[in-house]
Amino acid sequence: MDADRLTERQRELLRIVVQEYCRSAQPVGSNTIAQNYDLGVSSATIRNDLAALEREGLLTHPHTSAGRIPTDAGYRFFVHNLMFDPELPSAERRNIRIQFRQVRQDLDQWLRLSTAVLARTAQNAAVATAPRASNSRYKHLELVAIHGTKVLLILVLQEGTVKQQLLDLDEPMEQHELSRISNELNDQLAGANVQAIGERYASLTPFAQQVALLVRDIMQRIDRQIDGEIYRDGLVQVLEAPEFAEGENARRIVHVLEERSWLEQIMDEYGDDNADIHVVISGDGRFAQLRDISLVLGRYGVNDRATGVLGVIGPLRMSYGRTIGAVRFVATLMSEIVEEIYGPSS
Repeated sequence: MDADRLTERQRELLRIVVQEYCRSAQPVGSNTIAQNYDLGVSSATIRNDLAALEREGLLTHPHTSAGRIPTDAGYRFFVHNLMFDPELPSAERRNIRIQFRQVRQDLDQWLRLSTAVLARTAQNAAVATAPRASNSRYKHLELVAIHGTKVLLILVLQEGTVKQQLLDLDEPMEQHELSRISNELNDQLAGANVQAIGERYASLTPFAQQVALLVRDIMQRIDRQIDGEIYRDGLVQVLEAPEFAEGENARRIVHVLEERSWLEQIMDEYGDDNADIHVVISGDGRFAQLRDISLVLGRYGVNDRATGVLGVIGPLRMSYGRTIGAVRFVATLMSEIVEEIYGPSS
């Protein structure tokens, strides 16, 4: 909704309700606000403003309570319009930086540390993917005759990925001819990304063109997928939240964390652009599995070198400012490490 439709007092009341509810998990009433916040108005005036926020779809109230709680739209409005600039305290940032220095040379250790730090700091679950090349580049190819019309394609990319695929030809080809085509492709495609392969395609001989198209398809799939392990931590913390203590919600949050294909879909969806932070509330109305779940996802790494995604998963009733500050800071540290390993952006 348009932020200008709310008065300054209504904006402040919405901020108070979100922060109080995130802290206490209890609906927030007008008397509580009047007693704890000096707004210079009566409980009745506060009650009228809360009712106006409810009509705007930003608050709702349980049937058994006169207090209000935020709706999905209320949380989104808070994150985008009312939240103070989120940053962890300097002492906390210093301690986290020291921990990362101690494991800086070990990829597996600093990925595990990233999720442990985020889970502890945000008191929710945390996930991270290993950095992968943002743009796969061709290094070397071999075509190896197997038997009859069967040929093994071995593709090596500059970042170290090796892919093998069995081809069925229309008619047999001698190894010397396959080697000639391999050399042609290696000469013409050295260092090429997916786009460059398309641009150099016309200069190849007919069979080499067919192989080049197959190589391009393989590289496109690699560029879209998350490789390697997805690191997780904090399942115990997130299950301590009242929202996930039992029942269907508990099963759903466990499924989101443990199902690799589902995590890949989410992290690919929100990690494939240059935005540093994405806050996803109740799946943004697009993912039913994320109902009543919030994600704060951050992208780390070096553009055109290697990038990954990390984030926090928890209930809607999340400390958004602290969580965003933690994800942004840890992503900054991880970007520094990626730059040391892969070099700066070109």
